[in-house]
Amino acid sequence: MAIKTVSAGAFAAIALMVSLAAGQIVPGGAPAYQQAGKLPARITNFTAEPASIQPGQSLTLRWAAENGQAPNIDPGIGPVTARGSLRVTPKATTTYTFTIRGTNGTLTKDVTVTVAGTTPVNAPAPAQAAKKPVPRASDGKPDLSGVYNFSLGGGRGAAAAPAADGIARTPTAKPGAEKYKVVRPPDDAGLTSDCMPLGVPGSFNVPYPFQIIQTPATLTIFYEYPNTFRIIPIDGRPHPVDPDPTWMGNSVGRWEGETLVVDSIGFNEKTEVSGYHHTEALHVVERLRRQDFGTLHYEATIEDPNVFTGLWTETRNYALRPELEKIDEFVCENNRDYKPLFKK
Repeated sequence: MAIKTVSAGAFAAIALMVSLAAGQIVPGGAPAYQQAGKLPARITNFTAEPASIQPGQSLTLRWAAENGQAPNIDPGIGPVTARGSLRVTPKATTTYTFTIRGTNGTLTKDVTVTVAGTTPVNAPAPAQAAKKPVPRASDGKPDLSGVYNFSLGGGRGAAAAPAADGIARTPTAKPGAEKYKVVRPPDDAGLTSDCMPLGVPGSFNVPYPFQIIQTPATLTIFYEYPNTFRIIPIDGRPHPVDPDPTWMGNSVGRWEGETLVVDSIGFNEKTEVSGYHHTEALHVVERLRRQDFGTLHYEATIEDPNVFTGLWTETRNYALRPELEKIDEFVCENNRDYKPLFKK
């Protein structure tokens, strides 16, 4: 069974543009992605083609939804992309249910496929998914590979954990470093308007999925937005001496039990961290752990002695997207502010 997909991130961006044009979002207010996350979800299409078949024949389910999360089709299919199609061969007359969650609640739409000469199937009650073990790589380490989800409402991942370990969960500028605080004028199109790399950990904080590919020697992270990547040696090697400053920095990794620790330095000064500019002294230590089959736990400890009073930690959980084999292509055709296009 092959699922044809449209990137959820791209689909959200399209929905955002349509909403701007319709006047549902006021340009210059809260960040556009946050505004998009408040839009009501809707199911725009769910069909079976054809709706009547002979035993042994196949049909195509097609669906599309906007502004929602956790799209799912029952019975027997499970998580799907926000928009796609799938060939199925039901053995008997079956009613398929497409479900999506949004700010306006849980939405469902049914479509019934009639299989000639059969008795309709009663949809089973949703059962708790069998708990799958954390997959292992060829070297026995936890395999972090996969495509991981984002969260439109309030940023990607789960809310920050309480500061039980005594480490701050928000940055504080040191006296005299207030100039590093990012202040945007009303006509500023925002951090992501120019499609430049977002650095670390900012690349995890946009509503687009990311993909991890792990080998015994390296961990590669591909970010769908804005089409950036990191290739991280995970054999415990040190940083090179005086690495050239780059957007994504220089990263090296090592295993501490079940957790992969990634240490990153060598950043240029062109990215932002939690609402602040930073200097080339930025230092980020990330910890990635697959706490169960479907969840990647992520923690980033950040410091810049030229800007902040001390280090702080961001903590998130990212859900595996088992229905996706890869992220999609993202291309910025031109770097411009699109807001004037929606004034009318």
